[in-house]
Amino acid sequence: MTASEIDRSERLHGLDALRAAALLLGVVLHATLSFFPTPIWIVADDQRSVWASGLFFAIHLFRMETFFLIAGLFAHSLLNRRGVVGFVIDRLTRIAAPLAVFWGVILAAIVAVVIWNASLQGLTAADAPPTPKYDWTDVPLTHLWFLWVLLIFYAALLILRAAFGALDRKGDGARALDRLTAGLTGPWGPLVLGAPVAVALWLEPNWIAFFGVPTPDHGLISNAAALVGFGTAFGFGVLLDRRRDLLGRIQAWTPACLGLALVVGAMALMLAGGPDPRLTPLTDPSIKEAAAAAFGVATFASVFAAVGLAIRFASGRSAVRRYLSDASYWVYIVHLPLVMAGQVLVQDWALPWAVKLILIVSGVLAVSIASYELLIRHSFMGRWLNGRRVPWRTARRPDFVPAE
Repeated sequence: MTASEIDRSERLHGLDALRAAALLLGVVLHATLSFFPTPIWIVADDQRSVWASGLFFAIHLFRMETFFLIAGLFAHSLLNRRGVVGFVIDRLTRIAAPLAVFWGVILAAIVAVVIWNASLQGLTAADAPPTPKYDWTDVPLTHLWFLWVLLIFYAALLILRAAFGALDRKGDGARALDRLTAGLTGPWGPLVLGAPVAVALWLEPNWIAFFGVPTPDHGLISNAAALVGFGTAFGFGVLLDRRRDLLGRIQAWTPACLGLALVVGAMALMLAGGPDPRLTPLTDPSIKEAAAAAFGVATFASVFAAVGLAIRFASGRSAVRRYLSDASYWVYIVHLPLVMAGQVLVQDWALPWAVKLILIVSGVLAVSIASYELLIRHSFMGRWLNGRRVPWRTARRPDFVPAE
């Protein structure tokens, strides 16, 4: 894609598809957990493999940083188009409200599956651990933590944008930021962007290297490494929206970034203990330092590679990709208890782990997409979650609305 082909009035189909892929890969990611060679999950399958944990590692390395980069780009675009008031209303409606409405329902469904699995294992209430005493510092956000973190980043974007605008009356700062963005899209980008992430991981106490950036799924105050790692990606996405012409440059560097991601990602995996995850914090300072550096570079190299591949192969209009992009938000919201239920169902089946994984993922996608089609897409909830309600019968019209 050339600079002339990246029209700000056009929907960025490639990045929209990549955002959907990042969400849908969450289904695969969570489905692998029951097959880890070392049990770490509520459900421990009879069939386990280092390939399952290796697949988890590969997805987890880049998935959420990629999502937040695209979220930053689309957030800046939305803010420019709708202004501060319109932006706030839209984000409260489509991000804050779903978190408030679905969090309790999803958590209850997860607890129900846990109780079901416990009963199948012959456990009773007497075998249950003490009930945690949650407070605001330890709220179980489940997989919906990303919505809470998005709200934090949106608030930071509004504050920093207002402050920068007040200080940069002549536009010299904006031009400097644009030059910085251009430099970061070159071969040094993954190294520079990965540096703060590496430092944050190195400073993170009790860091379990296999899991990379610690997931901020407990508490309303996210861990520092998550804020730095995901915030760096979100901030770069904001800057990139100012220079969409640079997306073509990222595409041009895709082979180099992909090669760097594979090499340094393999190093990060080995430093973390290999595909059979080492579930203890790194204590050797030199190993921790090297692992943190490898994770920082590999993460952003893989993000750049993913963005470049999406622009190269998914920039055209596609009814299937557009449908999956619309459905992915709902699928991700509801998927975790469905994944856990599927893991419980197949845990004792005499089938290879890969077959079970395919059955779980296929079943979850079938149920969640069917529910999206029947309950969400054509109802008021479609307008709520996706910004539009698609009538049951509608004429095909050009798809030019920018993604949000």
